[in-house]
Amino acid sequence: MIWLGALVIGLAAGLLTGGSIENFARIKFRWPLIVLAGVVVREVVLLTPFGRVEGAEYVYVAALAAIVAWTILHFDRLPGIWFVTAGGLLNLTVILANGGRMPVAADLAGPLLSRGTIGQYTLMGAGTNLSFLADWISIGPIREAYSPGDLMIALGIALVVFLGVRSPKVVTQTDIGS
Repeated sequence: MIWLGALVIGLAAGLLTGGSIENFARIKFRWPLIVLAGVVVREVVLLTPFGRVEGAEYVYVAALAAIVAWTILHFDRLPGIWFVTAGGLLNLTVILANGGRMPVAADLAGPLLSRGTIGQYTLMGAGTNLSFLADWISIGPIREAYSPGDLMIALGIALVVFLGVRSPKVVTQTDIGS
């Protein structure tokens, strides 16, 4: 939800400061199916019973790694994308340090309290590695857990969309030779 909010904020800020959606539409993305597949796989692991299958956490890790790689490929095309990359790397770090699962603080864990692990998530405890990078942050009245990496990704999404809408300086489809 935070990433959708960031997208809307970036779009609104870009439009309100004189940008246009056409500027963003002219951006030429490299291998867009990589990021699309990564997002779809991530959501399937998080939102379907597939997330309960043994080893699904590693499929999630691979999808997140693919998304991070895709963002790196766009450093020269999307100003601000490095925030998304940094946030993704923070999330990958804590997930890998905890056996392929993202730890969640007990006060924000909801159903994890009775199960210990649900899909990609596991309850944060004494044995959690790098808990300061895990999901322990709550924003606003909705009791959702976010990590510092999630916040960096959201900031990056808002910035990329804002700059893409606002600035015609991003690499566009007319720069096909590069």
